[in-house]
Amino acid sequence: MNIQIRKFYYGDIPEENTGGSTIPQQDSGAQNAWPLWEVFIRSKQGLDHKHAGSLHAADAQMAIENARDVYTRRQEGVSLWVVESTHIHASNPDDADSLYEPAADKIYRHPTFYDLPDEVKHM
Repeated sequence: MNIQIRKFYYGDIPEENTGGSTIPQQDSGAQNAWPLWEVFIRSKQGLDHKHAGSLHAADAQMAIENARDVYTRRQEGVSLWVVESTHIHASNPDDADSLYEPAADKIYRHPTFYDLPDEVKHM
């Protein structure tokens, strides 16, 4: 049995008839029924989690264990997040102007009008 799987690339918006390419794959049983999980890792040097990749797993615990084995083999992470891909929603890049335009008239949010003391070195 042949199954069509849609492959998306970074920045693609998964919608009907847009983005990605369809690649045929053979049915390998239960693994195709497992949901796709996105993996985020916090490195030892940073405070933020960065997207490391994706994997298929039956549940969250299995996703964390697989992410640990696949993405932190060299002990580069101190924290893992896994999020089921179906729960991630993104804005459309075509709507960027209308989405971010209201922030352009709030120049007071930028620290260009303030004198920072010399003691504040991290800003």
